[in-house]
Amino acid sequence: MTTRAAALLVSDHVDGSVHVLSVPDGSVIGRLTGRHLSEHAGLLALPGGRVACVDDRRGELLVLDPFGEELVRQSVPVAVPAEHLACDPSGRLLAVTTGLGKNTGPWSDLLTVVDQSTGEANRVRTRVGEPGVTVPAGGDPLVVLRHRKPGALAVHRFADLLAAPPGCPVVGPHALLTLPDDGHGDAYDPATGRVFAATGEGVHTARREGDTLVAGPVIPWESSARGWYLRLDTRRRALWTTLRGGTPDPLRWPEWTNQAWRHDLETGRTRRTELGTGLVFRLALARDHTAFTRIHPDGDELVLLGADDTLRRVPLPAMDGAPRRGGTPWEGVERRAVAASPGADWVAVTRGGHGEVHLVDARTGDEVARPHVGTPLRHGGHMMLLGRNDGAHGDPVGR
Repeated sequence: MTTRAAALLVSDHVDGSVHVLSVPDGSVIGRLTGRHLSEHAGLLALPGGRVACVDDRRGELLVLDPFGEELVRQSVPVAVPAEHLACDPSGRLLAVTTGLGKNTGPWSDLLTVVDQSTGEANRVRTRVGEPGVTVPAGGDPLVVLRHRKPGALAVHRFADLLAAPPGCPVVGPHALLTLPDDGHGDAYDPATGRVFAATGEGVHTARREGDTLVAGPVIPWESSARGWYLRLDTRRRALWTTLRGGTPDPLRWPEWTNQAWRHDLETGRTRRTELGTGLVFRLALARDHTAFTRIHPDGDELVLLGADDTLRRVPLPAMDGAPRRGGTPWEGVERRAVAASPGADWVAVTRGGHGEVHLVDARTGDEVARPHVGTPLRHGGHMMLLGRNDGAHGDPVGR
């Protein structure tokens, strides 16, 4: 296991298993069972090719090492259901927020902070909701929670949260920065210390000043649509999202418009690229491409956007149980997960319900392997493709 340059983690959060595949041949070389990873909190790259994630059934933060002899390197109890997961730039300090889980409305206000180096952890109460989280450095580490209704960036000192007394006490922030009420999507850039939060107005920015945050300019979408997901591109120094437009009615999802939105953090320029109609969910960042999956009743595809703005569309075989016209794209249907490494040209896409993973060379659009992991991958599962030193840990927010 120690000689591999790249590995693919595939989580079947419904079945309760985690598979490790070699790349690019796709052979299954490791497996965990009885582990239901939080799909919403996602997978967080840590330095040295390790990965943090949350087992939503057992209530544990896991540190996985797909390149080592033992896959599970550490487990620490945390509050669940996990909503968002983030770490400081060193990968040592982590924070886990809680959200809806299988409930219809927010009910948990628990936040867990973890010092991975010591295994020390603590839980406190903050505010009921679905908060996003970042852990800015640049002094004593902070924990910044992005709240909705009322919208705010709530600033906590990590050390204060870790030292709070037992019993899950209520701990208020020592600073607040007002946001619109519809925030959804978070990013943090360790190179500049800026925090980003997506809202209907655009991407709100803030910079650290001492133990608080100071608001910066809002980056406009330059579109009537908006982004619901932010991703830091560590290789090209950019922010990415997909702008979803059209009617908000989920029954009319085949009509939704989708644009790839990229904001260059060095030049301040923004570019938008049409992706097509239907459901475009998360994105993945390869060495020279950004990968999107587009689900549509007329046919699914992998969309590869090159660094030179060229588009390549790779047809994908249909999924049994895929979203249909007249239904929603969320409830009781299959989806696709997509993964890539900033240090490689491979892109992985799941075929939800079929247990298949398509491994594609982004340079050519050719499928190089189609492994079956042995479980269905209901709802598309979740994945992370990573190399030992691919720089993915430069984005310290779970994806």
